[in-house]
Order: sequence, then C-alpha cells, then structure tokens
Amino acid sequence: MNHTEIKTLGQLKESGYVSRSVKDELRANLIKQLQKKEGGFEGIVGFEDTVIPDLQTAILSRHNILLLGLRGQAKTRIARLLVNLLDEYIPYIEGSELFDDPLAPISWYGHETVEKHRDATPIAWLHRSERYTEKLATPDVTVADLIGDVDPIKAATLKLTYNDERVIHFGLIPRAHRGIFVINELPDLQARIQVSLFNILQERDIQIRGFKLRLPLDLQFVFTANPEDYTNRGSIVTPLKDRIESQILTHYPRSVEISRKITQQEALLTPEQRTTIEADGLVKDLVEQIAFEARASEYIDKKSGVSARLTIASYENLISNAERRMIINGEKSTFVRISDFLGVIPAITGKIELVYEGELEGPGKVANILIGKAIKSLMLQFFPDPEKAKKSKAPNPYAEIVNWFGDGNTISLIDDLPLEQYKKLLNSVPGLKNLVKTFHPRLSENQHLLLMEFVLHGLAEFSQLNKGFLDNGFAFSDMFNSLFNLEPDDDDEDFDIDDRY
Repeated sequence: MNHTEIKTLGQLKESGYVSRSVKDELRANLIKQLQKKEGGFEGIVGFEDTVIPDLQTAILSRHNILLLGLRGQAKTRIARLLVNLLDEYIPYIEGSELFDDPLAPISWYGHETVEKHRDATPIAWLHRSERYTEKLATPDVTVADLIGDVDPIKAATLKLTYNDERVIHFGLIPRAHRGIFVINELPDLQARIQVSLFNILQERDIQIRGFKLRLPLDLQFVFTANPEDYTNRGSIVTPLKDRIESQILTHYPRSVEISRKITQQEALLTPEQRTTIEADGLVKDLVEQIAFEARASEYIDKKSGVSARLTIASYENLISNAERRMIINGEKSTFVRISDFLGVIPAITGKIELVYEGELEGPGKVANILIGKAIKSLMLQFFPDPEKAKKSKAPNPYAEIVNWFGDGNTISLIDDLPLEQYKKLLNSVPGLKNLVKTFHPRLSENQHLLLMEFVLHGLAEFSQLNKGFLDNGFAFSDMFNSLFNLEPDDDDEDFDIDDRY
C-alpha cells in the first residue's frame, strides 16, 4: 500500500508504518546511501575528503551540527542538501499546524483529534521538500519569532483562559517539528535569544512566557557561522556551543582545478553566451588564480575571506564583456581576451574586504594588482621565466619583442577592438607570433591570439614592458623609456583605473 492510499490512522497502523525521529531517519537513509556507494551532496565540490566525511559522521551520530567557515564556503548549500536524506513522504494528522505524527502526537490539536476520531483520524502526507526551515539570524530576531508567544487575540476570539495551550502562537522552531531547522550566521543572534535555544537542544522542550508546556519537538538543527563574527559582531554563547554536538570546519578550494569546477558549475550563462563566446582554459584559470592571489594578498583582510562568489561573478562579467564587444562590432562569435579582464574589476571590488594598506591603494588598484599577479603566476606555466631568460647565456626568446618596444614602438589594445584590428595589432609586434607558435604549436588561431596578448601582459608583470591603463584598455610601451620620459602628471597614469570604480 503506497502513501496515496493511506487516508486514516487505522490504515496507517495496518500498513505496518513505524515512526522514527528525524535524526534516525537521516541516519538510516545515509547508511543506505553509503552502502550503495552513492555520492550524495550533489554540487558540493572539493569537500569529498574533508567536510563531507565529517558531516556523514555527525549524521550517523545523530548530532546537531555547526558548520563553521568563512563566507562563500557552501555552508548553506550543504544544509539545504540534507533534505535529500529525509524520507520522501511522512504521515501527519491532517490540519495540524505542527505536523503531528499520527502515532505520537505532541500538540493539543493532535491529542484531541486522535482521542476523538481514533482509527478514523484523517491522515495527510508531507513531502521532504516541505520539511526544511531556514532563518537568517539578525539582531532583531525575537524569542517570539523562534519559539512563540501568547496570542491575546486568539484567546479572546476562542474565549480561552491563558492556562489553555491553544492561546499560544507557535514560532518557527515548533512549526519545523519533524524537519530540519537551519539558523544562518548564528553569532548575529543576540545572546539572550541564543539562551532560549538551550532547552530545545538539550531537553527538547519549549518555554513561552512561563507557560508550563512540555513539547518534545523532533528536530535536526544545523547552524552556520563565520569565525570572523566571533570578534567583529558577536559570538556563540559557550553553553549553546557546548550543546551543539558536532562542529565542522569548511574551507576554500585547495586547488585551481577544484575552484574552476565550482565556477563553471555555478556561473549563470545564457545558451547564447555558451555557444557564441569561446573561453579558453587559460582565462578560466586566470579567474580562479585571482581569488587565490586575493586570499594571500597583504591588501585584503584574511579573516574576512574571499568568497567563491568572487570567481563566479568575475567569470560571468568576463563572458559578458566579450559579448558586449561582439554585439557592438556586429560579430557572430568571439573569444575572451585578456583585455576583457577590465570588465572583471567590478566583480572583484565589491567582494574583497581591504585592510588599511589596501584602502590606501583603493579597491580598483587592488583589483588590478590581483589580476596582474594572477597573470604573472600563470605566465610561468605557459612560457619560460622572463627574468631567468634575460640573465641566461642562451638566446632570450623575448628579446625581439622587448627590443621592438625599446625602439619606441607602442600598441594600445582597446577592449572593444574588432577581431581584424586586434589580430593586426598583435601581428605587428615582431617575434610575438613565432614565440607563441614555438612553445604552443598545435593551437587554434584564437588561442594563438589570446596567448600573444597574454605574453605582453606577462612581460609587463615581469617588468620587461610598461603597461599603462586606458579608460577602456591597455597601452604597452618600452619599460625604460616610460620611466625616463615622464611628464609632470604622467605618474598618475597607472591609477586611472580608480576613476572608473
């Protein structure tokens, strides 16, 4: 007999249904998942050997859980995926606001209904997607919001005394009975509100304005917190932390490959963007490397962290910047260029918390520094080290390029250049095309052009060329001529990017 055929308590008993707690439910379904060697937690990347095993251990132990980590570490995503470990449907007494278990009611309504109708008690079924409740902790959250309060209007309407349980208006936590309840950013909850959770976690009962009410709630609690919050905005009170049995530490992706997989999975691109805009692996890795550079930067507050949302938003902007150029130039397709990283700056500046030194530089300048460092790091993966090549007795592969700029030549790469002009400018630099073909002979024309531009940016990061910032692109020239031919206001050239952001 399936759940759609069970309409009464009597039929439920005949079916052999056995009630179990939420934590037992999660545990049993996880055991089945592990036995079948199914992954679970779809979409969570990079936690397979760290966070997920700890989480599974906590579920097997039937623990309440605290996910502790910096912003953008998929804490809320993990909590939401726990729903998949619940039974698909559970029965409850129809009309019950607390979704009372027909075999073990806890509310006045549940007890009265079963007492009155016995085996004829009407049964409804609750899908697991409806058994998840999430609350963002903010300073204005009250005990009434979470636990409940006495409702005088209800008392007057039903003509009840304040000794009657029916005058209570239940809060979010009782209404989450038989489900998963998540409190995000727990330290933001005022200490006196955190105290109200003690009894629910330990004794599984609630207290409302001195009301004598024993309500054995069945809940799986999941809390999330940022370690930064412990010092900046608030803290988790010690007795509450003591009652949360398992604390699991999350972390940022450990490698560019994992970070790239997350970005590609989460970035929201249109079908048109995916088919008309080519994004090489180099630019995808550059986006991820920016985040790694940011997490190590002396300009950025490490306690605040650098969210995975930085790379996701950056990649979306990168594609959109290339799309904008394609539309302006009336082209049917295009590929992402290094100059498109100008469009990434707005996605970086809003997602980094600067320390004092960073504030002095300005967010726009810091964003450009991060992009530059990312280019410098990846340059060594694709081409010889320009510094070592310069000092080596062997022929310098960059000599022809650097010498051409040394003769006073310059080029400006504007981010909305049509393809033919872009190609013509890059091909005008002697030795640039041959350098790329020497080290990467089997690439497409678009990839060769991308690497040609990448070499110019890389040489600038290794102080072999000068890179100046234009309003909508970059200008490359000889390093030493730019140093000795500065006019009075020219020293502000590299800071123009801050005027835009």
